[in-house]
Amino acid sequence: MSVHATAIVAPGAVIPESCMIGPWCTVGPHVVLGEECELISHVVLDGHLTAGARNRFFPFACVGVAPQDLKYQGEPTGVALGDSNTVRECVTISRGTAGGGGMTRLGSHCLIMAYAHIGHDSVIGDHCILANNATLAGHVTVEDYVTVGAFSPIHQFCRVGQHAYIGGGTVVTQDVLPFSLTSATREAHAFGMNKVGLERRGFDRGRLRSLHHAFRVLLASKMNAAQAVEKLREEGGSSADVSYLMEFIETSKRGVIR
Repeated sequence: MSVHATAIVAPGAVIPESCMIGPWCTVGPHVVLGEECELISHVVLDGHLTAGARNRFFPFACVGVAPQDLKYQGEPTGVALGDSNTVRECVTISRGTAGGGGMTRLGSHCLIMAYAHIGHDSVIGDHCILANNATLAGHVTVEDYVTVGAFSPIHQFCRVGQHAYIGGGTVVTQDVLPFSLTSATREAHAFGMNKVGLERRGFDRGRLRSLHHAFRVLLASKMNAAQAVEKLREEGGSSADVSYLMEFIETSKRGVIR
């Protein structure tokens, strides 16, 4: 492997020969990297961290560091990353806690932009983008193909549904509807369906039409969320996307942003 003379790789770390460890990086003894990972410089990988293949870590990224939780007492918790993620400058990803399941997870093909933070016990899906300074508190779940805008904090235990787009500067304190475009002026609102994002991901006209109708019922009517879901169910013929949307609302513990 290519390890710069100034890097510190602890005994016990598992690093394939195809990896590159740049100057002033620190790799802890319980770190396991996949093939073709690259640590550009000044990267800290710590804790029981497992990363898949082709992950790139930019300068001053800190992954697997101890959680920012006063209850944490040094338990051997960890972080798991999938493949082909880009972790940009000054990103922090905390390892899990014993009370939260012990593991923070990041899927594959994600872009985590500069200064973003992923708190302990959070679970991020595949193909997600966290823009600059996006901040995920502990125990946050972000499903696949989600974009979180810059300077957007997400409250602990919130869930963000698939294909959601959160605009920059949005304070998220409740669950974010899948397929939605959610943004804030003074408080967060769901403005409708994330039409552009869904078209880019290959949703055909039938899927878009079905979701568009569901969002009109959810957001444009005077019904509350439970009533809107009941109306959609009474109409029958819901697509798989709409069924997932209804299930997301019904299983929400914090309520959803509308």
